[in-house]
Amino acid sequence: MKHRIGFNALSRNSAHRKALKRNMVTSLFRYERIETTKAKALEVRKMAEKMITRAKIDSVANRRQIARDITDEAISAKLFTEIAPLFVERKGGYTRILKTGNRLGDAAEMVILELVEKTAKPEKKAEKKSEKAEKKAEKPAKKAEKSDKEEK
Repeated sequence: MKHRIGFNALSRNSAHRKALKRNMVTSLFRYERIETTKAKALEVRKMAEKMITRAKIDSVANRRQIARDITDEAISAKLFTEIAPLFVERKGGYTRILKTGNRLGDAAEMVILELVEKTAKPEKKAEKKSEKAEKKAEKPAKKAEKSDKEEK
């Protein structure tokens, strides 16, 4: 039985565990999905969900509370401006854990921890394709103009 055991120590001392969680939460907010072990994901999810709940109300106090754990100012700003507004209507459950199988080396259960909602990112591939299509459309028009000038 697991009486009076509040969290998984992850076989680390407290400073190492705190640094691990901070780094993983920062990576989760930066990339919006990370691949890790199940035990780490369960611990990181607790921290991430509490941060998103706090970030839903943008105040100086909340920004300072989150800045204690997320030292990267750009990621902190992204949390308050892009990520938290996606979850305003949601009361909880901001992340999901998807099982991916076992790791080859030690057979640890691997999972993907990701945010339920995705932030809107401009797709670079779609932009490049649209630019190429525009250029192709311009080329026949230019050729037609040149042939018209030659005829005159």
